[in-house]
Amino acid sequence: MKTKRIALYGLLIALALILSYLEARIPAFFAVPGMKLGITNLVVLAALYLMDAKSAVFINILRIILVSVLFGTGVSLAYSLAGGLLSGLVMILLKKTGRFGIVAVSTAGGVAHNIGQILTAMALLGTRSLAWYLLILWFTGIASGAVIGLLGGLLCGRLEGIFKSGGGKE
Repeated sequence: MKTKRIALYGLLIALALILSYLEARIPAFFAVPGMKLGITNLVVLAALYLMDAKSAVFINILRIILVSVLFGTGVSLAYSLAGGLLSGLVMILLKKTGRFGIVAVSTAGGVAHNIGQILTAMALLGTRSLAWYLLILWFTGIASGAVIGLLGGLLCGRLEGIFKSGGGKE
């Protein structure tokens, strides 16, 4: 692996950790329990669009594990892995089709993340009664996913030159 690519991985993972920490410090002013803005997904989105799917998956998994170790619990790891992996898979598949822009890909990722977390909660708690909550989280996933997609598009536009100069796709 090239030195510049390793450095980019390190920078993106560090940025994801900082964003996760900052997001955890934002007061819960939303009326929807469990809702997050998903600002850390900016890093995964940037890796997906500026590097490749393999890099995005690696950064996403490592970020989830590190955040859970530093700021979370075993249960939060289960929720984050389920949501993050499903979200990442959906975003990779949609991007690969070439038919969706970054905002749509991010929005679908936000909704998929919520689906992964609700399915995990249903499995861990042994109940299907939580499925109704998906409707509420779909709206929040769409809203936050669209905002993150818009910001991700701006971020990718700004960083494209850095990644093309040897640290991005090979």
